[in-house]
Amino acid sequence: MVLMVSEEVRETVDAHRPVVALESTIIAHGLPRPRNLAVARELEETVRREGAVPATIAVLDGRPHVGLDPAQLERIAYEDGIRKLGHRDLPLAVAAGDSGATTVSATALLAARAGVRVFATGGLGGVHRQWTVTQDESADLGLLARTRVTVVCAGVKSILDVAATLQRLETLGVAVAGYGTDRFPGFYLSDSGHPVDWTLDTPEQVAEVMRAQDALGGARSALVVANPVPEAEQLDPDLHARVLADALRACEREGVTGQAVTPFLLAHLVRHTDGASLSANLAAVRGNVRLAGRVAAAWAGP
Repeated sequence: MVLMVSEEVRETVDAHRPVVALESTIIAHGLPRPRNLAVARELEETVRREGAVPATIAVLDGRPHVGLDPAQLERIAYEDGIRKLGHRDLPLAVAAGDSGATTVSATALLAARAGVRVFATGGLGGVHRQWTVTQDESADLGLLARTRVTVVCAGVKSILDVAATLQRLETLGVAVAGYGTDRFPGFYLSDSGHPVDWTLDTPEQVAEVMRAQDALGGARSALVVANPVPEAEQLDPDLHARVLADALRACEREGVTGQAVTPFLLAHLVRHTDGASLSANLAAVRGNVRLAGRVAAAWAGP
């Protein structure tokens, strides 16, 4: 697989200066046009304001790219037929010459291949509700168990089984810490209702954990930094609980299963919260990108 690393990203990595990887699924599949391109540009600019270089990741015409130029960013935002690619899809997309936006697992893998250690996203995938029946678990978890990246996220999507996801991360040996909190965030919500064992309060503390990971060796697993959306910008918890319950009933009633469940539930939340869930989503992503820029700067050192 030929990895296309932009000149700016390559030079910055080689000079041991800060770089932040950004996924592209939110651009191609998470937001309507033309807002998606505006948000993509905003997130890259947010990284730069924190003194780091953004490396948005995608596959274009069968070539994985780490760092997109303006025209490539527009392609991901506006081109029809952009696939959604997890890490398992990468060799298929490369061989077929296809273009696709990368999910958490594909972004983390390609970032690590390019030497980019810090990655910002919205929320992780995880263990789905009714796992004992469906055996449905996001590929994010297994990939993070064997990929040395630091993922700044707002926890996992609240439509998932959060307790089971935390247990699975523990089993896989993926380190999890709350940022400025001892509670695990729930993507749209500041608090999923579940605790975390470790709290980190500054970007410098995050960077120290990253250095300790390298010094200790062992399994090359990720560090998950769970950064809650501010309470003032979260989705109203009562509204969230009511609409999610309705969404789960609608999902069962309409026979939605497998990979179709997550987009069905997320779309239901957007429609029935009058867009408030999307606003909370963007607030979480913006906060994660800012923090990732600061972590990358602390990791790069003075």
